[in-house]
Amino acid sequence: MSGAMELLRAAQEGDRDACEQAVIENNGLIWSVVRRYCGRGVDPEDLYQLGCLGFLKAIQGFDFSYGTCFSTYAVPKIAGEIRRFLRDDGAVKVGRSIREQAQTLYTVRERLRHQLGREPVLSELAEATGMTAEDIAQVELATDAPESLQRETADGLTLEGMLGTEAPEEGLVERIALREAIDQLPEKERMTILLRYFRGMTQEQTARVLGVSQVQISRLEHRGLKRLRESFEI
Repeated sequence: MSGAMELLRAAQEGDRDACEQAVIENNGLIWSVVRRYCGRGVDPEDLYQLGCLGFLKAIQGFDFSYGTCFSTYAVPKIAGEIRRFLRDDGAVKVGRSIREQAQTLYTVRERLRHQLGREPVLSELAEATGMTAEDIAQVELATDAPESLQRETADGLTLEGMLGTEAPEEGLVERIALREAIDQLPEKERMTILLRYFRGMTQEQTARVLGVSQVQISRLEHRGLKRLRESFEI
């Protein structure tokens, strides 16, 4: 038996060190599956953790007597664990139609980004997908991960810091409330906040996507943050 198979067998028998080593040695395999599901509203590191869980489940279920390549057995297990989470266990539930729209939007954005050599503007996304700007905003808000509250923009800013929330990680209620508050913003302010704090773009990048000037983005961002502060009575 090869060293790799011996390691997997030891892991299957409950050797914790062997489990950790198996994950390390198969890190590339796990990430190769994880990358297929990036861009669907869940942080890649969270997807990786799910992939590791699926990988460990694959170890436990693998039958060495079949002579099947372990990676052939492991890949669908890893993918299945991630798909199950995306389908059932997201922190904020979204409907099937929203998930389908999100996938369409992601695919179209990547295609346009490749064709144009830049980030597509909102009007280009709307034309290519048949969605309205409002539809795109709703889909983006519904599928972004809650952890993005602490995500930094290219300027090093976070929505947590701008709103003055001391501990937004304490409970899902605050995150949902913020989502609802953002959803109530006027369209351009909502898209500006979304791109700046959920997509981590600079004001210049955001201006290019929305097809307006950087000065306008600065004003939209200021007004949007002011409305959010008022909604939280800060």
